[in-house]
Amino acid sequence: MDGSQKLKKQVRDEFMAYLTLHKHRKTPERFAILDHIYTTKGHFDMDTLYKSMIDVNFRVSRATLYNTIELLLDCGLVVKHQFGGNVSKYERAYGNENHDHLICTTCGQVWETKNSDLLTQAQLKKIKKFTVNYYSMYIYGTCSKCSHAKKMELRRLARNNSEKTDNKQVKYES
Repeated sequence: MDGSQKLKKQVRDEFMAYLTLHKHRKTPERFAILDHIYTTKGHFDMDTLYKSMIDVNFRVSRATLYNTIELLLDCGLVVKHQFGGNVSKYERAYGNENHDHLICTTCGQVWETKNSDLLTQAQLKKIKKFTVNYYSMYIYGTCSKCSHAKKMELRRLARNNSEKTDNKQVKYES
């Protein structure tokens, strides 16, 4: 069994235990959604998840998706992010390396970048009765594309103001 199959079995077992403990039904749709999430990497929103499940010919209602995501959030198999705007993004919680999220405050684009461990072994030992499973960091700023666009806009405005000033001087001199 390869690493991804082991991961899928682990999260499936954990989800099964959660559903049993909380007396929820164990439906094929819930496990199909879990499997689909753990088959793909990266962030997704509910529309993307819905469309990708339709693309693989799995019919599921939006209500089932939303209800299942709530269960997956509650049992810690999915992480919810609010990077800005009104759309929540999600990603699987297991099988991800610790990483940073670089978020452009201008265009809203999100990039993931691997980080070195923020917590050293000595720091982890100081945190008693707490096991760190996963963490991520949000870094907000402006991407190079938006910075360049802003510079170009400022140059254009400066050029236009300069031309208007030159035109006013020509009128006054006449």
